[in-house]
Amino acid sequence: KPNVITYTASISACEKGQQWRTALQLLAEMQRQGIKPDVITYAASISACEKGQQWRTALQLLAEMQRQ
Repeated sequence: KPNVITYTASISACEKGQQWRTALQLLAEMQRQGIKPDVITYAASISACEKGQQWRTALQLLAEMQRQ
C-alpha cells in the first residue's frame, strides 16, 4: 500500500524527469488518500515546479507547506 515514502520517491523521480505536472498530480492524489505530505515531499514537489519554471505554483506549495 502506498505511503508517504513511496509517494515522495515517485514525486522525486518526476522532478528528476522534469515531469512537474505528474509530480503535482501525485501530491494531490496522496492528499486525497489521506496521506499527509512531509517536508521532503513538499521539497520534491517545489523542486519539480522549479525545473518546470512554474514559480507561482512553487510559491503556492511553499505557503501550503507552512500552513500544515
